Amino acid sequence: MRSYPADANYGPEQLKADLEALTRQHSFVVAGSIGSSALGRSIPFFRLGTGPFRWHFNGACHANEWITSLLLMKFAKDYADSYASGASFWGKSANELFARCSLWIVPMLNPDGVELVQEGITEEHPFYSELLQWNRGSGRFHRWKANARGVDLNDQFPAFWEEERDRRAMPGPGPRDYSGKKPLSEPEAAALVEFTEQHDFHAVLSLHTQGEEIYWNYRGGEPKESREWADRMAKAAGYRSVYLEGSDAGYKDWFIDRFGRPGFTVEAGWGHNPLPAENAEELYDDIARLLAEALDCAPLD
Repeated sequence: MRSYPADANYGPEQLKADLEALTRQHSFVVAGSIGSSALGRSIPFFRLGTGPFRWHFNGACHANEWITSLLLMKFAKDYADSYASGASFWGKSANELFARCSLWIVPMLNPDGVELVQEGITEEHPFYSELLQWNRGSGRFHRWKANARGVDLNDQFPAFWEEERDRRAMPGPGPRDYSGKKPLSEPEAAALVEFTEQHDFHAVLSLHTQGEEIYWNYRGGEPKESREWADRMAKAAGYRSVYLEGSDAGYKDWFIDRFGRPGFTVEAGWGHNPLPAENAEELYDDIARLLAEALDCAPLD
């Protein structure tokens, strides 16, 4: 991974270029789109592996957590390179993992929000006036977590959505914590739900920042293996496996509630969001070990 200065950005254009390079280099990487963002921008996905166990990872649900997209892309390239060369991958056989798992990655769920955090706003933006108002008149969007319509995408999923809306008590759009007018009102969240149901994933993992924690439970609906898997991932990365209460309407909450299968939220790194890009190399060592361990959790049959 090349070094990134603290003020470097990894946004939709960088992601597009890296994904094109990855699919050019490795013909076995299958790419596509899960749908479009609020501003009509494509939300890409790609698949690695051919195995029967269907894993899903996603990143950059929150705009100022865009470093998760960089981490996922680096992980995917290293995984693909290891498979192509027959090399070991973080102490595991990439060939064996490919044969056990089909991994579907959505590296940047919230491209509009990421662009807003990194590039700011101009008068040409479709929501220029509204965004300035929602951001309390400030032209700095470095703390922005929401999508382009001021909705927090990780409060959008139909898993006790009303309780999370009331807990957040946000009256309208803003930088964070506004749940929207109803579940799945935002195209990004709706596209991810449709994508998940279409592929009937066996397990999912959402990569966020920060805190070095893994959340694995939801209202008692998680299967018995969830804690064991979380403990394994936490040990691999030096993170903490945490039993979380008092939170609803997130993606992993909905997945556990809907399917009764393992779902995880991983809070990468430590500090204040957005974590600087210069931290990416240090973060990657932990996250790559964690994600490789996640793949290795998949049953052999």
